[in-house]
Amino acid sequence: MGRGTHTRWTRVRTVVNWANLSTPVGLLAARAGGASLHPIGRGVLVATGWRWRRAGVDATTVGSVVLTPRDVAWLRARPALMRHEDRHVTQYAWLLGPAFLPLYLLAAAVSWVATGDTASWNPFERLAGLVDGGYRPARTRWSRRRRSPGC
Repeated sequence: MGRGTHTRWTRVRTVVNWANLSTPVGLLAARAGGASLHPIGRGVLVATGWRWRRAGVDATTVGSVVLTPRDVAWLRARPALMRHEDRHVTQYAWLLGPAFLPLYLLAAAVSWVATGDTASWNPFERLAGLVDGGYRPARTRWSRRRRSPGC
């Protein structure tokens, strides 16, 4: 995600995420979490040094703001993770911002009940690319276990 990759769509997406207030909420979260802001292209801001880390998660996106306890160099060295977070930026624009967060939390809860993790059955994480986000697809808790021969 370089600075020169701004397209008409990314400009529209950026404006929509400001208008639907998801980016301002992301900026408030960044400020409250003591993060420093860095523009990285495509209308995305990275808030580094964010102190409210979620267990096992290196980045959280709110609007066009990627919140992370890591630094920009660490993120740039992980282009798959940045593509994943960029897809979440687009999801905020598609779902008009404020609707995204409650729908995401509901999907995370359903995924946790079904699989024991918040990502595997979460359609937002699946559409953003589970593997790119550092998640491993899981089987449901109800999947039949294979029996070994002789059991």
